[in-house]
Amino acid sequence: MKDVDKKIFSLEDSPSSFSETNRFLNVVQEAIAIGSWELDLVNKSLYWSPVTKKIHEVNPDYIPEYEKAVEFYTAFKERELLEKVIEKAIATGEEYDIEIQLTTAKNNKKWVRAIGYPVFKAGVCVKLMGVLQDITAKTNVYNETALKEKQVRTILEHAPNGVAVVDLNDDFLLANKSFCEFLGYSERDFLELKYEEVIIPGLRGECKDLTKKMIEGSLNNFQMEKQYLRKNGETVYGLTSTSLLRDKNNEPLYFIKNIIDISHAKKAEQRIKQLHKTTEEQNLRLLNFAHIVSHNLRSHSGNLTMLLDLMQEDIPSATQNEYFPFLNDAVKNLSETIDNLHKVSLINSNLNVKLEPLNLLEYTDKSINSSRALILETRSELSVNIASDINVLAIPAYLDSILLNIITNAIKYRQKGLDPKIEVTATVDEKYVKLDISDNGQGINLDLHKDKMFGLYKTFHSHEDSRGLGLFITKNQIDAIGATIDVTSTVNKGSTFTIHFLYE
Repeated sequence: MKDVDKKIFSLEDSPSSFSETNRFLNVVQEAIAIGSWELDLVNKSLYWSPVTKKIHEVNPDYIPEYEKAVEFYTAFKERELLEKVIEKAIATGEEYDIEIQLTTAKNNKKWVRAIGYPVFKAGVCVKLMGVLQDITAKTNVYNETALKEKQVRTILEHAPNGVAVVDLNDDFLLANKSFCEFLGYSERDFLELKYEEVIIPGLRGECKDLTKKMIEGSLNNFQMEKQYLRKNGETVYGLTSTSLLRDKNNEPLYFIKNIIDISHAKKAEQRIKQLHKTTEEQNLRLLNFAHIVSHNLRSHSGNLTMLLDLMQEDIPSATQNEYFPFLNDAVKNLSETIDNLHKVSLINSNLNVKLEPLNLLEYTDKSINSSRALILETRSELSVNIASDINVLAIPAYLDSILLNIITNAIKYRQKGLDPKIEVTATVDEKYVKLDISDNGQGINLDLHKDKMFGLYKTFHSHEDSRGLGLFITKNQIDAIGATIDVTSTVNKGSTFTIHFLYE
């Protein structure tokens, strides 16, 4: 090896030895993709090896010129840098090693590493020797990586969600602007904190268990709502997604935490819970009131009725005056009102009763049979079109009441001089059983009464039996079984009540 070194670098070798040495050096340069060059400052000549010419994309027989070589460096800052380091090397003997961009003869941009060594003789720099390496691919990769890193950092920095990077020892490595604002810390503050210090103590154990599972590989990621502690001691809520980054050998590196501020949502949720609690308490008080109405007042009204009956039997003379009939009617009306309120309270207190499938045709026939005397008396004509296999989800007593009330209303509010005609039709779609009960009765002016159709004690006709309670109770019963009711009506033409029942 020493003989080879001497043969390559000895200045006393024969011309043939120089030729062999140059060929050897060219082969080596080609193999390692590094070109050489030599600038003779005395003779103002410049030498490029074949690889150096290849890097510049010139012909193999190209002869570089001392004055024009710098023109390959088209950018002013690149040319200025090259001239500066060359001048310094010549003046001080300082070697240089720079990365610089040139423009080839084919107008391609290339990044090269240029290394220069000054050679002095009698204290004067007589030549510069050096090597040139094409580093375009490496530099492009580096630049692309740097650009991507810049893009990621920019996105990270301006992301609306908080992002934090935490190492396996629970130390912060990074916290973006949103996370800093979320907790009121600066990025420097976070570098002196552990992650567990910014979450409430009650969650620290659970977080450690989950991160341990991620490190072990039994859990890929997890999401949970956390209460964080701001720098000022205030508690805030964050929806936190945690993932674990691993290296190419699947070894864990650090945790990435993405945090969404849900403090406003949690406060709204708490307000809703409080309103729900207040509503439940109010409903309980109303239910208790309904029980008082249905129990205590019924007892009192019953006592009044019984006392009036006793007076008529035992002291008939006390009833022989103009006030007793009024008193008797008042007690009777009071009893009826309390009985109606009792029915409503029973509906509202049975909201959690389990629904059961009931045959719609059977219950419709049952309601018609219950109204048979009224049907015969009014010469009513009923047409029923309900398949025998249609079942609806309801409470038996409620379904009885709903059908009976609507059918008898259709007869009760008939047009004078016109026999009632009532059609009952059921159809089934994907979600509901639609039941239409249509009549040719008096109809209702919906422009005036639509908003109060199912209100308590609302009446729309001057009928002696009208109390404004039937439709109210019907609507409550329909709501209680999860059904809906609607009405279309034209005065003096009739009405259609449409009920949508749930079914299995």
